[in-house]
Amino acid sequence: MPSELFLKFREEVQGFRVGLNLEFYNSPINECQGKLVLKPLSDDRRWKFIYEPLHHDVRLVSKKIPITKFLNLQVGIGHNIQSHAIGWKWKLTSSLGGDGISRIRNKTCVGLCPGVDLRFGWRADYVLPEFTGAVGTGDALFNMNSGRLEASLDRIETILTHTATSNPSPKLDNDVSPSLNVSLSP
Repeated sequence: MPSELFLKFREEVQGFRVGLNLEFYNSPINECQGKLVLKPLSDDRRWKFIYEPLHHDVRLVSKKIPITKFLNLQVGIGHNIQSHAIGWKWKLTSSLGGDGISRIRNKTCVGLCPGVDLRFGWRADYVLPEFTGAVGTGDALFNMNSGRLEASLDRIETILTHTATSNPSPKLDNDVSPSLNVSLSP
C-alpha cells in the first residue's frame, strides 16, 4: 500500500494554472488534505499561491531559487485565518545529501503520447567505496569497503492533459488545458 496518493486537477486559464490537489497520506496516520494552487504559466514564474481550506492556511511561496548548481533556496510567507497569525519560512534544499548518508533525489518525466506523461520521483542512497591501510599500527595492511547503493522509486505521477480548444495556439494566454495528475508514493 503506498504511503501517499496524490490526485491533481489542473486548468490553464489566461496565463495562469489553477489547481485542486487532493493528497491522501497513510503514514503515520491516515490523513486527507486539500489544496487550491494558483501559479503563472510563464517560464520565469517566480511564485505560487496555496490555500489549504482544512487548516485555514494561505501561503505565497517563491519558486526554488538556484544558489549553486546543487543548492536551492525557497522562501514563503503565510497567514492562518483562524489564529490570525502571520509568519514566514525559508528552506535550503539540494538534490544531493541526506541524513548522514549521501543521497541523490530526482524526478524523471516520460511522455508516452501527446497528452499522457508519467513522472517518476526516485532517490538513490549511496556510500562510496573506501580503501584504507596501515603499517606498524596493528590495523590491517590493506582494507577495502566496497560501498553501498540503495535506490527506490518513491512517487509515480500520471499526468493526463486535455486541450479544450479545437485550434491550439502556441500562446499561453489563449490556451485552456485542464490536466489530471495522479501520484502514488510507496
